[in-house]
Amino acid sequence: MKKSNYDIAVIGAGIIGLATAMQLTIKFPSLKIVVLDKESVTAEHQTGHNSGVIHAGIYYKPGSAKASFCYTGNKELRKFCDENEVPYKMCGKLVIAVNENEIPMLKELYKRGTANGVEGLKIIEKDELREKEPNAAGLKAIWSPNTGIIDYKKVTESYANLFKKNGGDLLLDSKVKSITRENKNIVLETETKTIKSKHIINCAGLHADRIAKLMGHDAGIRIVPFRGEYYSIDKSRENLINGLIYPVPDPAMPFLGVHFTTRIDGTVEAGPNAVLSFAREGYSKFSFDLTDALNTLAFPGFWKMSAKHWKTGFVEQYRSINKNSFLKSLQYLVPDIKMSDLTEPGAGVRAQAVDKAGNLLQDFSIIEAKNSIHVLSAPSPGATSSLTIGKHIVDLARKNFEL
Repeated sequence: MKKSNYDIAVIGAGIIGLATAMQLTIKFPSLKIVVLDKESVTAEHQTGHNSGVIHAGIYYKPGSAKASFCYTGNKELRKFCDENEVPYKMCGKLVIAVNENEIPMLKELYKRGTANGVEGLKIIEKDELREKEPNAAGLKAIWSPNTGIIDYKKVTESYANLFKKNGGDLLLDSKVKSITRENKNIVLETETKTIKSKHIINCAGLHADRIAKLMGHDAGIRIVPFRGEYYSIDKSRENLINGLIYPVPDPAMPFLGVHFTTRIDGTVEAGPNAVLSFAREGYSKFSFDLTDALNTLAFPGFWKMSAKHWKTGFVEQYRSINKNSFLKSLQYLVPDIKMSDLTEPGAGVRAQAVDKAGNLLQDFSIIEAKNSIHVLSAPSPGATSSLTIGKHIVDLARKNFEL
């Protein structure tokens, strides 16, 4: 079996892993750095299955990592894309209060976004709302002009190309089977190679907790996968939506609710809901992986989470199996949407971190250990914030690894 020696091995070739690796090669050009991924292409899972939104940072609690990283990341991402010819569009976004009961939370979101430094936010009345989205319902809305759309697979490819140009090694089809320590090195066994590295950065997304466990590090967090199911809007009806239309979300949940997303290719998606998946890579309703299912069901935090949020879980599950219920959620925002408008169902899977107390982690979770850094939770707006998260990890690595 071939052996290779590196200074830093990054596990995971999604947008966070490659943003981090790219910036490591810029900051420390003399280091030998490798990115490993079990798939044959980059951005295969969360990065390649998300909605493609460049978030502005409206929702996040001021002072949180998400709040700190998001809008800065938004601007850095756009600058990067301008310099590297990655297309994007700042189409803007509406967060709509459909009834009077939602207006206090709408105002709270406006305060949060303003506190987070998001530029251009304003609360608009019904008339201006209709000017921007003639087919939307609602009494008031937050207008966010600095929210956009992009293809994050193309962003990740651009990160990967620069990483390789700077001398980094990208090893695909390289699933990590075991991790051991040998003197001052960490040994990663893959199916084809033995990789020795002085340091590890774990950006394994849906499997980040497992990689941490292979290294003997238990932070009391388990990845519980949630499948986000959506439909495409029929091409003949795409003109119902101009940009991005979101509901006022439940502040207790990390999910943003069923919404409408115009994609960078001009298509429109409706969704997603959020249902428990029994496979970490479960992109269909019937996906099942025994190891993944047992891993979730054996975790006490899962049952505590379920006890707290069973009503929400029931609603989401019912909406998953009842297309008419899904349609009604969409009609709440855009009354003219019809069943015949919903075509081409699809799904992504969110790596939702849950702690032992049953709390759904709302913020990013990046943990340091001996010769290693573990990104245990980096869901939305992780892609938007990829460059700022990457810079943060590089700074942690500089101190932790004594670079």
